[in-house]
Amino acid sequence: MTAQALALDGVVKDYGDRRVLHGLDLNVQSGEVYALLGPNGAGKTTTLNLILGFLQPDQGRIAVAGRPIGDDPLSARAAIAYLPETVMLYPELTAVENLRYFALLGDLRLTKTEARHALTQAGVPEEAQSRRTVGFSKGMRQKVGIAIALARRAALLLLDEPSSGLDPTAAEALSVAIRQAAESGLAVLMVTHDLPHARTTADRVGMLAGGRLVFERATDTLDPGELEASYAGHART
Repeated sequence: MTAQALALDGVVKDYGDRRVLHGLDLNVQSGEVYALLGPNGAGKTTTLNLILGFLQPDQGRIAVAGRPIGDDPLSARAAIAYLPETVMLYPELTAVENLRYFALLGDLRLTKTEARHALTQAGVPEEAQSRRTVGFSKGMRQKVGIAIALARRAALLLLDEPSSGLDPTAAEALSVAIRQAAESGLAVLMVTHDLPHARTTADRVGMLAGGRLVFERATDTLDPGELEASYAGHART
């Protein structure tokens, strides 16, 4: 049976007298890529911050790899790897050195061979692994970030607008890297406005609007144009 890596049950979040999330139910399984869509102000960033433990829900429960965030936030957070829209690396270090350093911050010692294996899994070409990351494109930095998640053996990878600013070729390469990470058993939740990337990368898509999950579907059951029509309709409301 596939393990549940992320579970949000009835999550409510208020900012003062304004309700931002209205009883959100959301789950992501190990080995699954889930794309969370929605217009600005829908509650996507709040959802990410709740999962990361930066905010506390006013009602409901959040668990990562079966560990309730409210009961044991450090243990739950240790199971998460988070990649912001812009992945920051040490430019004077190589990809291998960056990976080994960030792994060490999590009390994980990697050999160079182990680091190279994780980078290869994430789609970083062998010739680039020994180069300083100062000249790395955004897409290549994202792949190093995925390698860090793989090396840490995280249960859940959170991606915030991963394809923003990428050309079609780089976006496709990133999509392959995300799919390969999921095939290794990692659960992936990516927050994005990029509907084509979501459709081709994710197993399921969900759409937030006004703090509610108003649409959820397996991508292989979507009719042509259905996702775009739903997004456009909710963006106008």
